[in-house]
Amino acid sequence: MDLSFLSDIKGLLGSSESVQHIRHQEDLLTSLLVMAWMVEARDPYTGGHLWRVSQFSQLLATRAGLPEGDVSRITVGAFLHDLGKISVPDHILGKKDRLTEEEYAVIKTHPYVGWRMLSSHPLAKLAEQAIRAHHETPDGRGYPRGLAGKDISVDARIVGICDAFDAMTSTRPYRQGMPVAQALGIISQNLGSQFDRAMGELFVTLGQAGALDHIVGHSDSGIPLQVCMMCGPTIAVARSHAPGTNLYCPSCTGEYATQGSGDKFRLLATGKKGSPADLEPKVDQDVIGDVVRTTARTLLAY
Repeated sequence: MDLSFLSDIKGLLGSSESVQHIRHQEDLLTSLLVMAWMVEARDPYTGGHLWRVSQFSQLLATRAGLPEGDVSRITVGAFLHDLGKISVPDHILGKKDRLTEEEYAVIKTHPYVGWRMLSSHPLAKLAEQAIRAHHETPDGRGYPRGLAGKDISVDARIVGICDAFDAMTSTRPYRQGMPVAQALGIISQNLGSQFDRAMGELFVTLGQAGALDHIVGHSDSGIPLQVCMMCGPTIAVARSHAPGTNLYCPSCTGEYATQGSGDKFRLLATGKKGSPADLEPKVDQDVIGDVVRTTARTLLAY
């Protein structure tokens, strides 16, 4: 992976720090984000989910007036929150119908598994609360530990709202994504029970002001998910994809040729299927680089 963007951060950190130590810390952070990206790639219907939840969380933490270091920590934690889904079997993760109670019980293990995976990592504390507690709820009915109220950290309260909102507004195999207004209405109706009241009210205000619209349904800034004619919005486009690049639906493996750019960008089905090499998950270096670039300066102080 090209990590040349890290040199931009070094100039912000001051000459008194060891460049070697800084680079090591940045590499550790990058490795975590890449690992999370590869875990997400297992689910064909969650393209861009980590980026979206991270962006929503950054906006909400900033709107809440949290210190810069807290905003950066929450941004990274949001990107890593689903790391534990690596342990969920493919037949459950990619199921095209609603989950059974037994299957949902397997899904509910992912916060614990994610933290167990990360706990020995040198930067683990940055993401601990987002990973372990993003499914805890103020009424104590969440999982995995049944925490309630202020026992749930601010990281988890923010990421939990943003994760749920993205799930509601994203298309799944068994349903279309909700309109933003409907999802905001559900959050409003469940303040104090499923969602933290103070953070939930701030998030709804952001949504009503249109501050979330440029993130909903996108996989990168200004780049909406593209629609597979068979599966819906499943195809993520990277900034690096030039016109003429072939893209593939991660669900049905259908091949699409790309034409145009910007507002005129479109996909044309070729009628072919992707080969194993075509379907190999590819990390979006631009997205990973953006997260590191915007968070490393403050996070390295932890």
